[in-house]
Amino acid sequence: MIDTHLLLTFFMTSVILALSPGTDNLFVMAQAAQNGRSAGLSVTLGLASGLMVHTIAVAVGLAAVVHSSAVAFSTLKYIGAAYLLYLAWQAFRASVLTGQQEQVPVLSRGKLYGRGIIMNLANPKVSLFFMAYLPQFANPRYGSMTVQFIQLGAVFILATLLVFSSISLLAGGFGDKFRRSSLAQKTVNRIASLLFIGLAVKLALSEH
Repeated sequence: MIDTHLLLTFFMTSVILALSPGTDNLFVMAQAAQNGRSAGLSVTLGLASGLMVHTIAVAVGLAAVVHSSAVAFSTLKYIGAAYLLYLAWQAFRASVLTGQQEQVPVLSRGKLYGRGIIMNLANPKVSLFFMAYLPQFANPRYGSMTVQFIQLGAVFILATLLVFSSISLLAGGFGDKFRRSSLAQKTVNRIASLLFIGLAVKLALSEH
């Protein structure tokens, strides 16, 4: 069992990392601003589910395959970039609701949740980050390394949920004001589209 003080240090470090601008939190911000708080929260849960997969992968050593294979890394990277470009196109083409139309989410929570999972799993750098980050807080004297990695991953997911949920609430509230006008809706959709394109380029150009 990892020392409580060490876990607290790990948690605080994880919160800071989750707050720093990155692909995932910008993705959550864009979705919340475009589709509302519930959309951001659904995507956040999807991203957290993806982190569970990355945690298990690192714990059992599967992430080493991606780390050692340039082909595997590039494949996942370009799949993720292509998916982001698809989202950019969807945001660009998103319809604008008038004041007489019922304000309903464009996508269901299930689809937004799935969007978060795909976004996270299609980014191979998450596993590479876990491989570099988690071992710094694990030690054989605390017991099974596999159990420690899973424990640390769970704490990191908790920190991510807290930070990304806060981002969703703030960005969603900000977006609610803009969605009251057609011009503002178009602006939000165009900004989201450009953000997705930027994230796609950033992911595609990332190095192994």
